[in-house]
Amino acid sequence: MSEKRTEISELGEFALIDHLNESIKIKNASTLKGIGDDAAVIDSGETVKVVTTDLLLEGVHFDLSYAPLHHVGFKAVAVNVSDVAAMNAIPKQITVSIALSNRFSVEAVDALYAGINAAAEHYGVDVIGGDTTASHSGLVISITAIGEAKKEQISYRSGAKVNDIVCVTGDLGAALVGLQILEREKQVFIANPDMKPQLENFTYVTGRQLKPDARMDIIHEMRDLEIVPSSMIDISDGLASELFHICKSSGVGVTIYEDKLPIDKQTFDTAVELGLDPITCVLNGGEDYELLFTIDQKDYEKLEKHPDIHFIGHVTNAEEGKYLVTKSGTTAQLKAQGWKHF
Repeated sequence: MSEKRTEISELGEFALIDHLNESIKIKNASTLKGIGDDAAVIDSGETVKVVTTDLLLEGVHFDLSYAPLHHVGFKAVAVNVSDVAAMNAIPKQITVSIALSNRFSVEAVDALYAGINAAAEHYGVDVIGGDTTASHSGLVISITAIGEAKKEQISYRSGAKVNDIVCVTGDLGAALVGLQILEREKQVFIANPDMKPQLENFTYVTGRQLKPDARMDIIHEMRDLEIVPSSMIDISDGLASELFHICKSSGVGVTIYEDKLPIDKQTFDTAVELGLDPITCVLNGGEDYELLFTIDQKDYEKLEKHPDIHFIGHVTNAEEGKYLVTKSGTTAQLKAQGWKHF
């Protein structure tokens, strides 16, 4: 009788995380939150520390045929800072671990670290350590970010309440569309190395893919306004997928409105050029690293005129489900079709 084998692809990333978490037992009272949010939360006396780690692999998360090493370094820090922001915390320190193959020169590593150091300066974080080792499969970067907040300032995924307002920052779908353009131009170059990549009309979308910027500006502004989101998550796997996470953690449903979804004109036009549905890009495109959060209705007036925060829907009872109201007024069930890692 053969031993049972379950393919990881049968579970997918999030079910795999849930599966692994079943065997983990929290032993220390100082661990306030373990697996299941954008970052772990650790008691630190009058404040709490938040800790998050992201792993970026060449050929999976970035392609050095079109991603400059400086941008890769900056992005590796930004995606971790974004997770700290999603907890409504302020990043303070990072550790950086890299694995390198022998095709990388010292100058190449300097370019990577120039991006890491530029991001550390931009976000006000200290690089405090890490590790370096050899790799047989290209460049691997692992960054751990440590942030800080008061206990009452932390926003978990689990705090959304019925009738809360659903908000997103910035605009969505650009990083996915930018990736499609970069991949298209790469294929053109492979077919004919004499062809120069045609990227000048796509600088916004390609920039959103190559060098995203974590929305710490919004976190600082909400601090000044004394707003603590009832729940929050960053948009790394697509808006629909992140809404599902908040709904699951908070035990709620959600209704969002197509005409409220923010999309940049270049993203819209480029999606149409590529034969993609722009709204599908907004709902299911990953790597925008904007913030999705919910607020109590009493905080609406404080943010009502903010130019970069958009009110896209409201929280409902769990039994009401998760829906998108289209521009024509019809209701469609939301489906989470974000980035599949396996």
